[in-house]
Amino acid sequence: MSKSQKRAIDPQEIEPRTGAGYPEPFRQNVVSRRKRVLGDAFGLTRYGVNLVELPPAAWSSQRHWHTHEDEFIYVVSGELTLVTDDGEQLLTPGMVAGFPAGDRNGHHLINNGEGVACYLEIGDRNGQDEVFYPDIDLLYKVNDNGDRVFSNRDGVPY
Repeated sequence: MSKSQKRAIDPQEIEPRTGAGYPEPFRQNVVSRRKRVLGDAFGLTRYGVNLVELPPAAWSSQRHWHTHEDEFIYVVSGELTLVTDDGEQLLTPGMVAGFPAGDRNGHHLINNGEGVACYLEIGDRNGQDEVFYPDIDLLYKVNDNGDRVFSNRDGVPY
């Protein structure tokens, strides 16, 4: 952290990223997601922390699981539906959920409520991580050139 960086900030000072980098046709349900990348504001490199806002009907992501990254979420406000292989579970403020690396039970969140829902998303930043999407023909991994890319399950890039 440089001397000019603050040790504490209001998250609203960070410009949100809207949408997701998914290729078409997989980005539609995530297009209105707003993510404030909090960890980068402090120069964190070993894990990421994001404050995510989902308007009504928005998804956090496509349902997925990670090979080398743990994920943890904390619901700040609103109601979210956690979708996994086990079904759906309603998450309310103060509830938490965790997803260990290598657990093939894909997950994502959907805002089925009427107001904006907000949650903290925390995960490590493992360069070997690959992301699998069990419901769609999509993979996210490092290619032969060292770039992180989306491809279909046969390895053909989008």
